[in-house]
Amino acid sequence: MSINTKIIGRSVPRIDGRDKVTGAAKYTGDIKFPNMLFGKILTSPHAHARIISIDTSAAEALPGVKAVITHKDVPDIKYGISPARWDENIFCIDKVRFVGDKVAAVACTDEETCYKALKLIKVEYEILPAVLDFRKAMDEGMPQIHDEYPKNINVEIHQEFGDIEKAFKEAHLVRTDAFLGNRAYQSPIEPHSATSLWDGDKLTVYSSTQSPHYFQYYIAREFGMDMGNVRVVKPYVGGGFGGKMEPTGLEFAGAVLAKLTGRPVRMFFDRHEMFAHNRGRHAQYMEITTGVTKDGKILGAHSNFMMDGGAYTSLGIATAYYAGALLPLTYEFDHYKFDLFRLYTNLPACGAQRGHGAPQPKYAFESHLDNVATELGMDPMDIRLLNARRPETVTPNDFAIHSCELTQCLTRARIISNWDEKKKEGGMPKGHGIGVSTGSFVSGAGYPIYRTDLPHSAVVIKVNEDGTSATLYTGAPDIGQGSDTVLCQMAAEAMGFHYEKMKIIAADTETCPMDLGAYASRLTLMTGAACKAAGEEIKKSLLEMASSMLHLPPDDLECEDAIIYSKSREGKALTFQEVARKHFVLKGPLIGKGSYTPPKLGGKFKGSPVGTSPAYSFGVQVGEVKIDEETGEIEAVGFWDVHDCGTVVNPRLLHGQVHGALSMGMGESVWEEVLFDDKGKIKNPDLANYRILTALDMPPVESEIVDSYEDIAPWGVKEIGEGSTNPTMGCFSNAIYDAMGVRVYSLPLSYEKVWRALKEKREREQGKKE
Repeated sequence: MSINTKIIGRSVPRIDGRDKVTGAAKYTGDIKFPNMLFGKILTSPHAHARIISIDTSAAEALPGVKAVITHKDVPDIKYGISPARWDENIFCIDKVRFVGDKVAAVACTDEETCYKALKLIKVEYEILPAVLDFRKAMDEGMPQIHDEYPKNINVEIHQEFGDIEKAFKEAHLVRTDAFLGNRAYQSPIEPHSATSLWDGDKLTVYSSTQSPHYFQYYIAREFGMDMGNVRVVKPYVGGGFGGKMEPTGLEFAGAVLAKLTGRPVRMFFDRHEMFAHNRGRHAQYMEITTGVTKDGKILGAHSNFMMDGGAYTSLGIATAYYAGALLPLTYEFDHYKFDLFRLYTNLPACGAQRGHGAPQPKYAFESHLDNVATELGMDPMDIRLLNARRPETVTPNDFAIHSCELTQCLTRARIISNWDEKKKEGGMPKGHGIGVSTGSFVSGAGYPIYRTDLPHSAVVIKVNEDGTSATLYTGAPDIGQGSDTVLCQMAAEAMGFHYEKMKIIAADTETCPMDLGAYASRLTLMTGAACKAAGEEIKKSLLEMASSMLHLPPDDLECEDAIIYSKSREGKALTFQEVARKHFVLKGPLIGKGSYTPPKLGGKFKGSPVGTSPAYSFGVQVGEVKIDEETGEIEAVGFWDVHDCGTVVNPRLLHGQVHGALSMGMGESVWEEVLFDDKGKIKNPDLANYRILTALDMPPVESEIVDSYEDIAPWGVKEIGEGSTNPTMGCFSNAIYDAMGVRVYSLPLSYEKVWRALKEKREREQGKKE
């Protein structure tokens, strides 16, 4: 569906582009205040241990040390991002639960003194047995990590929709496969950082955050303050990908240290600490059983999962529900069962990493579906086309799908990747393989944690007094994805104004209205809807003022390209600037306000709100790989991505999101994995040993979109940022399987695993010959 827009659909320059490329952009770590101190957190060297005593006297006596704090100096109120599981303290009180858990903190005149002071704090521990394998966490006799959660069960989910046993009885083929997902880490360029300062009883925190208003709420709650006395400011953010959604010890400890010293305190994590505190991807055990007809139609599926949650809940409850809730999105079937245990372990807590629980289950299901297709003798593309989700359908777990062009995506991907030719006998060189996978994701989900009746997004647009520019005030944080640009485009479109004359003040809780933050791919639809409403309010005010100036009815007037003109009388026009100035003189400031609250969605079963969304994106990826049979080395030859993401606001930013998502997905597919020793200590907490793709590793990528429009969304938009990550792991897995004829069932699909699988295949073939 084509829409008549002037600014939406254009690849306008990023509004923050100049500052970022010239180095003028200031990130949290760049902000300096007079008399500022530096703060560091002392962390546990043990995975599980009881704290016997803490002696800070030697650290306090060190010159340059201005404050040392432990759990005795801070509130003992438990916190967390999920209200159902507040299970973390600012500092450990009775025991530590992972290597890196927070024990104490110091504030010093310089960084070097901080590190010296940390070494002087003497902590006596009684080492306890640790739980390091989540698959054994529920076993009889395993250590108890949190007393209030028996058998180390953090969350337990059992859902059934329809009749799964009936589906399996009626099926021609019922197949079960089990897969293992890896712990992975977001690795944003900018580490966590926070600077705290007090002015009387008012606290200001500058933080690298994805959700300033959540930070404001939780900081106020922890210290018993009014929210209006806590100001959270988000400077430029150098990436988040889910890891900067929740407050950390930096914000809490920094606030206390700043209060005690009366000076600003800058807290920061180094890269090693980031690995322990960034709340990355859960490791998962995923068993999937599917029943299909002889023709390949899916009748029902059962997902039976276990997740490694680490020592604390973080966003893990939502992640756990997402893992199963989103699986029925891309394919149509009536019967679905989902069982999951998220387990506590004595490893760093896991949370929301790009795709929020969905990419690994999608990898498992897409790999499993290829196995089903192989057993039926079907082309993997054909079995997906047969079962592809259609528009205006409802999933077994009551997610209403409106726009959905998955069939169009599959058909287009088949063409541009030259799928049919490559799947023919001899269609590709030896060692090459091609794979396909689908994906889908929410366009905003969740609800306000502290007030369920609040809107999810609110904005204010103020036209400046001379009418030459307008400023958008929003709590929505741009964390690198380009939301500042997209929201200014949407505001300008709604106003009939010029994008180039837009300014933005974003994510300062003192000056900007509430927004839940950059997660669940929500900003374009939800904050965009608020921008549209605010812009339309300004346009309405302008047309009413112009009506009196032109002596024409308001409904005969329109505003485009900053010109207000008559639709019926040629030549009757005024500039946006003229009318805005007149409005200021006669009526005062020209301001538009907008907010967005999603409609009530989903079913009434437990956990139903998690995953419900006004709209869902859909996408398909096809990848071609080359396998070196002697070494197992995998080379990505080419990738094709086709997406249904509704109306595109900024094509350049959209394709950049696809490339970035593909890069992250490729990394997790083949190279990335957080490794631990037998004591629970991370073995590769640096970017030299945790292998992240570079530009040199990226294959040629062809990214396309299909025509789609979402009626429930402003201008028909949907998400692209996280949904484009979901197909990648399954796509890689299936391409590797196609290349070598044997499946690797655990992530990452490393060179060694591929080499071993090929070796075992040759040995089996040799054994058959003998």
